[in-house]
Amino acid sequence: MKWRSLQESGPSSDLRPLRDIFAERKDAITLYVPADVQAVHERAVASLKAQRLAARTLKVGDILPSFELPDHNGKLVRSVDLLPRGRVVLSFIRGRWCPFCVSQMEAMSLIATEIEASGAAVVAVSPQTEKQAFFMHDQHKLGFPLLVDAHNRLARQFGLVYRVSEEQQALYNRTFVNLPFANGDLSWELPIPATFVIDRDGRVLFAAANEDYTDRPEPLEILVGVHSTHDSTQPRSA
Repeated sequence: MKWRSLQESGPSSDLRPLRDIFAERKDAITLYVPADVQAVHERAVASLKAQRLAARTLKVGDILPSFELPDHNGKLVRSVDLLPRGRVVLSFIRGRWCPFCVSQMEAMSLIATEIEASGAAVVAVSPQTEKQAFFMHDQHKLGFPLLVDAHNRLARQFGLVYRVSEEQQALYNRTFVNLPFANGDLSWELPIPATFVIDRDGRVLFAAANEDYTDRPEPLEILVGVHSTHDSTQPRSA
């Protein structure tokens, strides 16, 4: 169970804006995915938007919940170790089965060195098992740790967690997206995609969360948040 990159010859070097890469993916979905399948996903997103889940997530000025999570290699990563070194970019994704998560992570990997050069750290978080996280990190040559958030415990503290609808569960089962296997539990819970920039003191400087999994912040937008000298960045949620 994996999603192949648009370029399979090696690590992605697609320097286009993320919105253009996503537009290409959406065009392919329109062409090749049956309309009734597309409609299931559209209804799921509409339902989450109606619940205004993104409006209830951490915002600029809020304090980061402390965390201690294993990465894709089983190494423990702790917020108390990261924050004294500099700002932290924290991205929550659904999993390696999601093409939009893959594209976002590859795009973030391309600027990870620049972010780290400013003294900041980049980490991604997903509810996948350690084995699935390892496969994703290895396949897409990610330049930062992919943390394992078992049972979405950290994502829940950020207000990001939702339960996949029965209709979407049935669709995932038909299309071999086995979330219980990928995540190692039977909850059928996922985080909505979100990215945060955290200052040394634990305050959120930048927040981008969206119920629509096809809408993610541009890496350069995140880089601006990393370089900001104060907390004037506005939360980006829709």
